[in-house]
Order: sequence, then structure tokens, then C-alpha cells
Amino acid sequence: MKPPLSPRGAAFSLAGSMLLVGAYVSAAPLLLAWFPLAVLASLRFLLAGLLMLPWLRRPAGAPPLRPWEHGLLFVQALFGNVLFTVLMLEGVARGGALLAGSVMAALPAAVALLAWALLGEKPGPRVGGAVALGGAGIALLAWLRHAGPGAATEPWGLPLLLGALACEALQAVLGKHLSGRHPPRFITAGINLWCLVLCLPLGLAALPAWPAAAVPAGAWAGLLAYALMASVLAVWLWMRGLSVLPASTAGLFTVLLPLSAAAVGLLVGGERAGPGHALAYALALGGLLLGVMPARRQGGRGA
Repeated sequence: MKPPLSPRGAAFSLAGSMLLVGAYVSAAPLLLAWFPLAVLASLRFLLAGLLMLPWLRRPAGAPPLRPWEHGLLFVQALFGNVLFTVLMLEGVARGGALLAGSVMAALPAAVALLAWALLGEKPGPRVGGAVALGGAGIALLAWLRHAGPGAATEPWGLPLLLGALACEALQAVLGKHLSGRHPPRFITAGINLWCLVLCLPLGLAALPAWPAAAVPAGAWAGLLAYALMASVLAVWLWMRGLSVLPASTAGLFTVLLPLSAAAVGLLVGGERAGPGHALAYALALGGLLLGVMPARRQGGRGA
């Protein structure tokens, strides 16, 4: 029998999950040059499902899924994986990894608001200040994109990324309801199964027009890595950490998503960060510190 996961181990799991999410949301748009979005999503969930077939078997003595828990798996699949993938990939393609990372810097504040609405964890004045600072950072980025060269040709980048932000925040909070009753591996496999059901019809419809024979071996390897990172490791690590730590504490780790996304955008995407991006990040990270510092002083309780 495995020993229970320690709070430190849970923290490492949550951090690893967000670092993976930030990395793949910046790198995955490169796959769109070879795979249509519907085909990419379907193949991702199909490959992940094959890898996680043993995870669908519940351990002996595990409680059965209740009807409302089936609904939660579906909602997490729809918003936290399918819609998040579509909105994020399209948003990064139109707005760039730096804009995506800056928008996602508001994720801790969004998680705090949803935890208040869904879990009854009422935020204090400092969390309200964090939300305001994060909103100021996004407003600055919106202005920069509107005023910058080429902004008129890509007007949907910011709205798409804001939608992805809402989907990821919902996924971060809803997972708490399931992680206390079911093994993280089973939850991860169940969410992926619903994702495959949702995406496969669209993927099959797009297959006839897709030149699969022209896809190079490197792109197929990238697809396999994408499926492993996005649908297996990132979700499993998040559910693993969420089974130990409160949702409000787990939400603090989401700040690693934009940092990872920005790093990949700079290293792989060839993007350049200007003073405006630095100011936007300073506002968002200042909001994060404003929300985290009272929690540390009060022995880990949320503000």
C-alpha cells in the first residue's frame, strides 16, 4: 500500500501540472501546421485514452461514480479540456504566447472568485485587489495589441484567451469535488474518455480533407508528446495535488502557467517582450503577491 501524498508532494504535483500546461499551450500551435484542429484534438484524446486504459479500472473497494459525478466529469471534459484547448490554441495562434501568458497571469484571481462562488471560500479585500491588478494587466495588454502593428488583423486573440482563462479556472475548482472520493488516475482517464466522445465526431468529419501522408515523423512525435503532456500528465498531476491541498491553495500554483508559457514563447516562438509586457506582468504578479502574502501570515488560510 502506497503512503499518502504529503503536502509537499502535492505542491510539487500542482507546480508540475501548471508548468506542463504552460509549455504545451505555447508549443502545441506549431502542430496546427500539420493537423487541423478537430483532427489534432481527436488524435490527442485517442492516444491518451489508449495510454490510460488501465486507469479506467477502479481499485477494489473504491466507491462507484454517482450520477452527479458523471456530470462533473463531463463538465470538466467540456470546459477544462475541449473548450480550453480550442480557445487556447486559437488564441495563441492569433495573439501569441506572450499575450497568452499575460492573460493567464490572472488565473489565480479567477480561481479565487470561482472558489468563492462554488465552494463558499469568500475572498477578502486583498483578493479583490489582486483581481483589480490582474484586470489592469489584461487591459494594458488589450491596448498594446490594439495599438501595435498588425493588431487589426488578429482582433480575436484576447477574447479567445479570456475564454480559455475562464475554462481553466473552472477546471481547477471543479476537480476538488471528485479528488476527495476517487483516485486521480481514474478521474484523469474518465475526463479524457468524455473528451474523446465530444471530439471524435468532428475529427472524423475532418479526416477526408486532411493529407495524413504528408505529415512528417517529427510532427507525429510531437503529437504523441502533446497527448502525454496535456491529457495524461498535466491532468493527473493536478488531480493528485488537489486531493491533498484546498482548491484555494492549489489556485496559487496557476501563476506558473503564464511563466512557463512566456518562457516557451521566447525560446521557441521567437517572440520579443517589450516594456509594456513587463509592466503587464508586474501588475499581474503584484496581484498574486497581494493575494498570497496574507495567506502565509495567517498560517495558510485564504484571505
